[in-house]
Amino acid sequence: MKRIAAAILLLASCCYAQTKDGFVPASTNVWAAEYPRVDASGKAQFRIKAPNATAVKLNFWSNPKLDMVKGADGYWTVTTPPLVPGFHYYNFVVDGVDVNDAGSHAFFGGGRDASGIEIPEAGATYYLPQNVPHGAVRDIWYFSKITGSWRHAVVYLPPGYDTQTKMRYPVLYLQHGAGEDETGWTRQGHANFILDNLIASGSAKPMILVMAYGYARRAGQVDPDLTGKPFGPPEMMKAMQGMFQAFEDDLIQVLIPYIDANFRTIADRDHRGMAGLSMGGMQTFQITFDHLNLFSYIGGFSGAGGMMMMRSGQKLDLKTAFNGALADPTAFAKKVHLLWIGVGTAEPPQMLAGITRLHDAFTEAGVKHIFYQSPGTSHEWQTWRRDLKDFAPRLFQTGSQPIVAAR
Repeated sequence: MKRIAAAILLLASCCYAQTKDGFVPASTNVWAAEYPRVDASGKAQFRIKAPNATAVKLNFWSNPKLDMVKGADGYWTVTTPPLVPGFHYYNFVVDGVDVNDAGSHAFFGGGRDASGIEIPEAGATYYLPQNVPHGAVRDIWYFSKITGSWRHAVVYLPPGYDTQTKMRYPVLYLQHGAGEDETGWTRQGHANFILDNLIASGSAKPMILVMAYGYARRAGQVDPDLTGKPFGPPEMMKAMQGMFQAFEDDLIQVLIPYIDANFRTIADRDHRGMAGLSMGGMQTFQITFDHLNLFSYIGGFSGAGGMMMMRSGQKLDLKTAFNGALADPTAFAKKVHLLWIGVGTAEPPQMLAGITRLHDAFTEAGVKHIFYQSPGTSHEWQTWRRDLKDFAPRLFQTGSQPIVAAR
């Protein structure tokens, strides 16, 4: 046994040691996988064995595919230019066939399990595990009368939840984006570590996070499967409305009552919030504005209600938008403790322009809110990690008041 243990330790030390050229295995690799690997500048090296292939490319989805070079040993390799820090989905294309990387863990994105690589951001530790008390991430299953099926959600419980049994906690419902699922906020976004670190530093109040699956179909209803398809065109928006409404009903009628019945929550609107990224941000605005009796904290990360209309350059009429919830900004401010929207400065131009116009419309109408811009990041997890880092400390503060808009 001692020899086996020594061999395992030796294997681990070999695979995770820094190479002479400064590359180390990515943190997103499966155990003991040497590739892919990254260096301090953000470059990444990839390798796949395909001795009989005639052409292999590296595909980052949103960027041009990179040609890989075949060696005499049958391995194809490529070194990328420096990549933007954060999480990136990718796959190999081997003779025209998409193939996942066996060296990478799989992450659900684009409607399927895909490979992913983490490019460290220099000096950024807020989303990494630290030597602080850690909360627990739990899987729950609940039966939905709306969908007629069992549904899965992920719940983060703050440090001390299992030992401080007389304590009750506020709840943030935190939604994923299109083509992703309820596992994204912990696996890609590291929301649990972000909250652990914020709570440990005293920056955020201990809270429960609930991450639900944002796609829903009513029992017996057949809708087109939109998972993994581009998000935004009018025809898709129309097709998704039924799914959005089914999800809203499931959240309001089934999931929230389940969470309040099975966890030690403070079950009132002053201690309940909702936020989401991209599609999840649009769902958040639809649901919270429909149910201001249930929510007093609202956040849209690279996505918010009315965003698609704003992308076309149309002016948002706040007298009628969101079922008139913002027609009286003063009355709205008395109900909602925080209205927050954020966007990355390097997001696609229409996305950036649309959310910025929404912020401008809020400001012009006197709607109190926070507008946050993540410098240099696009429609990606690094933007949304930063969003959560700014958003979470503003939640559930004693005697909190609506916050004045800031740029």
